[in-house]
Amino acid sequence: MKEDIILKAENVSKQYRLGLVGTGTISHDLNRWWSKLLGKGDPYLRVGESNDRSTKGKSDYVWALQDINFEVKKGEVLGIIGKNGAGKSTLLKILSKVTGPTTGEIKTKGRIASLLEVGTGFHGEMTGRENVFLNGAILGMTKREIRSKIDEIIEFSGCERYIDTPVKRYSSGMTVRLAFAVAAFLEPEILVIDEVLAVGDAEFQKKAIGKMQDISRGGGRTVLFVSHNMASVKSLCTRGIVLENGKVAFEGSSEDAVARYLSSDMNSNENLKVFKDEYDKPLFTLQSIGIKNTNRSFSEPIVEDDEIEISLDVFFKTEDTGKYNVTYHLHNELGDTMFSFFDRNYEMKIKKGENKITCIIPKDFLQSGSYSLSLFIVQDKRTATFVEKNIFYFSIINGSKEIGVYSGREPGYIKPSFKWNNI
Repeated sequence: MKEDIILKAENVSKQYRLGLVGTGTISHDLNRWWSKLLGKGDPYLRVGESNDRSTKGKSDYVWALQDINFEVKKGEVLGIIGKNGAGKSTLLKILSKVTGPTTGEIKTKGRIASLLEVGTGFHGEMTGRENVFLNGAILGMTKREIRSKIDEIIEFSGCERYIDTPVKRYSSGMTVRLAFAVAAFLEPEILVIDEVLAVGDAEFQKKAIGKMQDISRGGGRTVLFVSHNMASVKSLCTRGIVLENGKVAFEGSSEDAVARYLSSDMNSNENLKVFKDEYDKPLFTLQSIGIKNTNRSFSEPIVEDDEIEISLDVFFKTEDTGKYNVTYHLHNELGDTMFSFFDRNYEMKIKKGENKITCIIPKDFLQSGSYSLSLFIVQDKRTATFVEKNIFYFSIINGSKEIGVYSGREPGYIKPSFKWNNI
């Protein structure tokens, strides 16, 4: 490896057999033994299918990871993002040596500390203080090193009152606080963190991200970070990898990686979403939701310089519909809620039977970009009887750029139209 490379993955693949523990049947083991004797390698490495959890497939073997190659420099923060089941946690377990690759090799320099699941490496019967020493020993630290850091670890974790209490009595949030503090303060060369930090509260997540920035920028140590919080990935990571179906789909800057991940996620949905029986409730049945420009069809792209119509088809089964109304939350591409909106004058009445409820967003109100909608059906103006987060993803494009003018995307998400004058 080069001088500045601290971790390198070369043609890493991981194959699993579905539905069974171990390698399968005796006949499979005999086939492997005979092939190995003939110098042909494992015959089942040729029959595995790609890691697509949405399809049934024909083979009992699946490649959770396939031909993964990347390098990580010392002091770099690498974000690993992808949908559920893309292979992120499998990759981290291989990097952490929790499991081995089926093919390929991982090369590292220095000690690795991992936070893959809540309570990783903790013994429930031992106290928090004893677990700090246990985890430190697992990481290869001496007693003197651990003792010199113990006060900082306890203070950062916020668990001082319970530090001499068995960990089995800790909440998941307290456990992950202490586990992160141990991993961060005992100074491993490589820190590997899965989505486990999401268990902590907002205050701890902010502290943890700040600490990771300090150890990477100030301490020159390397962090591998998996998260579904795109804002954290963009602010913390210097580079990103996008995994899709067990393969590296993109590698580049964190900004470009997040944009690639979000575009593949959001553009996978058409502008009209028809429901079968997913939302057949005692009170109502959701039939479809769609977004389009008022003068266009659902199959056409949504442009920002024309009115945008949100259309919800819902069948109400009750006579007492007057006390219900529809509310939406609009989220940006990072998942932040921009604003909520509903019929504030309560002029739109819901009736028993078929309802096609539309809402018009004025033209040039939203910037081009990717968005999502959450749907609420509210009773008596105060109680949400139905909530579905991110029920619909959509993208808006700019269709009116003139030649010679600035062609980039303006910052922000709203396009305010103010009155200007020169007095």
